[in-house]
Amino acid sequence: MAKILGISAFYHDSAAALIDDGNIIAAAQEERFTRKKHTADFPVNAIKYCLKEAGLSLKNLDAVIFYEKPFLKFERLLETYYAFSPKGIASFLKSMPIWIHEKLFLKNKIYKGLKEIHSFKKTDFKLLFSEHHLSHAASAFYPSSFENAAILTIDGAGEWSTASIGIGNENKIQIIKEIHFPHSLGLLYSAFTYFLGFSVNSGEYKVMGLAPYGNIDSADLARYVKIIKTKIISINEDGSVWLNQEFFNYATGLRMIHEKKWKALFGFQKRKPDDALLQCHCDLALAIQKVTEDIVVKLANEAKKITGSENLCMAGGVTLNCVANEKIQKENIFKNIFVQPAAGDAGGALGAALAAYHLYFEKERTTNEFPDKMKGAFLGPEYSDEEVEFISKRTGATFRKFNLFDDVCNSVATLLAEGNVVGWFQGRMEFGPRALGNRSILGDARNPEIQKKLNLKIKYREGFRPFAPAVLEEDVSLYFETEIASPYMLFTAPVKKERRKILPENYNRLSINERLYITRSDIPAVTHLDFSARLQTVNKNTHPKFWELLNSFKKITGYGIVVNTSFNVRGEPIVCTPEDAYRCFMSTEMDYLVINNFVFCKTEQPDWQNKEKWSVHFKPD
Repeated sequence: MAKILGISAFYHDSAAALIDDGNIIAAAQEERFTRKKHTADFPVNAIKYCLKEAGLSLKNLDAVIFYEKPFLKFERLLETYYAFSPKGIASFLKSMPIWIHEKLFLKNKIYKGLKEIHSFKKTDFKLLFSEHHLSHAASAFYPSSFENAAILTIDGAGEWSTASIGIGNENKIQIIKEIHFPHSLGLLYSAFTYFLGFSVNSGEYKVMGLAPYGNIDSADLARYVKIIKTKIISINEDGSVWLNQEFFNYATGLRMIHEKKWKALFGFQKRKPDDALLQCHCDLALAIQKVTEDIVVKLANEAKKITGSENLCMAGGVTLNCVANEKIQKENIFKNIFVQPAAGDAGGALGAALAAYHLYFEKERTTNEFPDKMKGAFLGPEYSDEEVEFISKRTGATFRKFNLFDDVCNSVATLLAEGNVVGWFQGRMEFGPRALGNRSILGDARNPEIQKKLNLKIKYREGFRPFAPAVLEEDVSLYFETEIASPYMLFTAPVKKERRKILPENYNRLSINERLYITRSDIPAVTHLDFSARLQTVNKNTHPKFWELLNSFKKITGYGIVVNTSFNVRGEPIVCTPEDAYRCFMSTEMDYLVINNFVFCKTEQPDWQNKEKWSVHFKPD
């Protein structure tokens, strides 16, 4: 037996995870509790939740483990500044006091953070540190159902590593090959995210969503790809990369890129966040997406070559790029692929805990859980009917409570079929960046107006952003050209050809907004411009309540598929509590809210037309 708390913090996406005898008991991001998106703060609230869920105190733990090694990171920082000196002196002088004060005394910071929870003695548990990419590797391999697997991790940067290829066998992990800072696929993609006017570490998925607006046959696209591959990056056959630091400033400066040099390369300046999106932005997004896919496939081929395994496990922020993941799957490089649903730094907390259990404590590993040990990623808090009733009394909310969940599903399925948008709050909160049907906003995938309504009147985000379908697992091949399960929205799939509509002859000459609202299929709300969709398949055993809702919708409409997007507005973390959900519901044009067996109708709520009363203004991401 070993009870281990994993922690990630102090960069972005702070989180905590707790395992007991190898079983994942709880995991959550700190942002969900503090309502500060991507917070780097020490995860006091997430730790409190994990301990409460496990019925433990800090004194009961065998170990607390941090997801990376600060001294190795400090070594990289010093060596990088030395290599580029005297360049970067301003950044060096600014960052050194922070590093010396905060990072080099990280043990003290961790102990101080833990003491905010309750008192303990340092001898009560071991304080351990994992390497960043080992934490990612462990987060992917140990929860998988594979006895052995190749492991591929790709992100911005850990201590030195920016990508790694390893092999997992039973309870062991061996890192075989690495790419080192400053050469990084993750930082390359982030640099383009920055140049295109989106926020680094949160806007990368917007670049992926913008890419299909690029013109695949344009001369500009071909020119951008050539510039990237000849001027900015060198790509080797094994997937390793070399970035020309002449165009970047992240190694020693305070910005991602040298903006004037990028303007000279591509012929336009850095886009500001509120600037209109032009075709050149779309074409550049497609160019970097295509380059990224090429590199990821090369890395996967190298992982196959080195390990010979039929199985692949993936983690790290870049592996949230579901289009690139789909390319690996389409190439049939591996028979089976598992991507950690909390692939970013938040998942490092879980990986660190699992690495401690299997590598430090040398505990054996079982692989009989199917499809994996992540429990559907439903590892966060859940709330009782009594707590829902308490919030309702406090806010003056009115609701209808159903005795049977079947009746809830039938009622909500009818509401969705009538064109309503429904906030859906059930069970334990998801761990990771995706809402998977427990903290979701739902709509009818057949309705051509739903995407526009969701983006502009509920999520308050950019109109070009696509939405994901949630589909009954057994029906996936009815709608998409795939038969593979995708429970965590980490793969895309093409909409079946027979469901597609013929596009107008002048389609490629239309503006971005005109193209956006052309009906492409009989499930238009989830069909992106390239006829793809970021797919979630819903399994009856793993996710019974959400499956029941989809099945009820299928009985009414003949379609076992709905739009599923995260329950939040732009810049806000996904809702955690019933109070978060009700406030978000009241501040948007959502029509209904469902929490457990409670159904709230917007027009029956007190002062329902006063959205501003309930609004919390979040910084746009």
